[in-house]
Amino acid sequence: MSDELEVARSAAAAMERADAAGRGVGVRLLDVAPGRARVALTVEERHVNGHGICHGGYLFFLADAALAYASNSYGTSAVAAGADITFLRPVRLGAELVAEAVERARSGRSGLYDVTVRAGDDVVAEFRGRTRQVPGLAPPG
Repeated sequence: MSDELEVARSAAAAMERADAAGRGVGVRLLDVAPGRARVALTVEERHVNGHGICHGGYLFFLADAALAYASNSYGTSAVAAGADITFLRPVRLGAELVAEAVERARSGRSGLYDVTVRAGDDVVAEFRGRTRQVPGLAPPG
């Protein structure tokens, strides 16, 4: 295993252990590599809104979790500086969501990431996140 992959996995393991919010929502880490991450969530009753579909806040949460793992995969603490999401299709109770984050650019302390959220083969949301490395935060891992 490469040193870069080991750093990404170590940082993700430390973040996963400390992420009470993610555990509470039901986010599961599937895979991580430098500048990339995949996370999943099964839509349960607690995630459904008054229209009987997954609340958009949970789609955003899942995409943001993928962003967090990808942007911290270099072992340096990074946080979201901003993000936008486009909801493309409704998601029903019981759906298995997978969000995949891919780094598009990293310069200095700033990063840009695209996250695609899928339910099966269907793209249900697209998310673009901007990150900033934060000196003084304990590095992941």
